Amino acid sequence: MKTGVRALGVAESYSGQTSTLAGSVVRASRVVDGFVFGECTVGGSDATDAIAAMVERLDREDVRYLVVSGVAPAWFNVVDLRALHERTGLPVLSVTYEASPGLADAIREAFDDESTAQDRIEAYRAQPERRPVTVNDETVYVRAVGLADDEAADVVRGFTPEGGRPEPLRVARLAARAAESFRET
Repeated sequence: MKTGVRALGVAESYSGQTSTLAGSVVRASRVVDGFVFGECTVGGSDATDAIAAMVERLDREDVRYLVVSGVAPAWFNVVDLRALHERTGLPVLSVTYEASPGLADAIREAFDDESTAQDRIEAYRAQPERRPVTVNDETVYVRAVGLADDEAADVVRGFTPEGGRPEPLRVARLAARAAESFRET
């Protein structure tokens, strides 16, 4: 991967009713090249719209990939990766860090209203399958829309200089935590 290729990583941090979303533009060479912030409702269903709005507000034609930390931020506010791809025109990847049987049972337990739980489970199950990707002797799990699985694996590896967390997501997570901490003061 060329060192100047850029990805927008989006991660979140929350402690109240609103989750702070941070986006970091990072080059494959690990140079941080920009930030954008947004928010979504904890336990809501607005994460997809919030992330799409962040991409639109950022307005960077040089960003080649959108990388999201997970598909259920802010207490199961499920991100629709296909809708993000359609709205932004970017290949979209979701990265998680642990093997799991899925979120359906956790979603059922989290919501008393059966209809709300079922809507989220359907949205969650509509996402592409997770594929394991080995990165620096660690395994991450990747869902991808708008690019083939082997290319998605190359993107994750290309943006992960060490450990198992792609640099755009690592930086976005730090920024989200700092912004959330600032909002609380």
